[in-house]
Amino acid sequence: MKNKTVAIVGATGAVGREFIGCIESRGIDIKALKLLASARSAGKAYPFRGKDLIVEELTDKSFDGVDIALFSAGSGISKQYAPIAVKAGAVVVDNSSAFRADPAIPLVVPEINARRIADHKGIIANPNCSAITTLVPLWPIHQVNRIKRLIVSTYQAASGGGAALMEELEESTRAYLDGKEYAPKVVKYPYAFNLFSHNTAIDMATGYNDEETKVIRESKKIFEEPDMAINATCVRVPILRAHSVSMTFECERPITPEEVRELLAKAPGVKLVDDWANNYFPMPKDASGQGDVLAGRIRRDLSDNSGKAISMFVAADQLLKGAALNAVQIAELL
Repeated sequence: MKNKTVAIVGATGAVGREFIGCIESRGIDIKALKLLASARSAGKAYPFRGKDLIVEELTDKSFDGVDIALFSAGSGISKQYAPIAVKAGAVVVDNSSAFRADPAIPLVVPEINARRIADHKGIIANPNCSAITTLVPLWPIHQVNRIKRLIVSTYQAASGGGAALMEELEESTRAYLDGKEYAPKVVKYPYAFNLFSHNTAIDMATGYNDEETKVIRESKKIFEEPDMAINATCVRVPILRAHSVSMTFECERPITPEEVRELLAKAPGVKLVDDWANNYFPMPKDASGQGDVLAGRIRRDLSDNSGKAISMFVAADQLLKGAALNAVQIAELL
């Protein structure tokens, strides 16, 4: 990325601010960083390498001279402005759902399918945060013993709903502890000390919400396994910024927990947290603020007599590996 001008679209949002932090903390050598957001956010200042960068209003002319554009401002903005950025000569790494299902657009997790970056025609899609969290620790297993079936239950943090939902969790929790009423603004249900089905629309034909459909569809695309049997249940939990996933996967051949641990111990982007003696396994508090997917609770699926199924629990920072960090890794590989 040396001598490249990078633009961040949605720079004032939760993921946008993490883009800034990732570029700075990783010491990425860039020519310039341009912060873009809506007109109401223009003029805000954010520190970057000892200086304050001023947020500019996003317009059709914002991408002149931009080499790489990191988008995290929602699918509507991406659909409108990503083609404009590409036409201006930038490569777009988009964090929304706008382009993920398009078979012509690479959907990339660098630890899994970095080679697909070369297929881009101006836009690269950053996957759903729960799909990333699920698939990074499964990939090294899938490479040596193909996974045929996967069942996941997600425990998704407020950060997946943006800065406003994180604020609602904090405010509603404070009100709950103070014995005060709090009227939800971002989601329909009380968030403090509660959990509920992921707040995306339910498909009335299948009963699955949009988040569950994304996890299923994107996992098949990233693994390039259209016939893999996958089922997902996605739940929003009162955690600020780290997603967790409980999963059970079935391989083609028998596999042991010891084999899984050995594979994950040397897998890129994975940290093994599997301390049975102390009942210490992946937790959101440990996942938050760091870039690995924590994996543990690795054990045989007792409902399977074939020895081919394993259950596991993982956690990862939704704003980092689930969003900003994954996109910045893609940009580095560009």
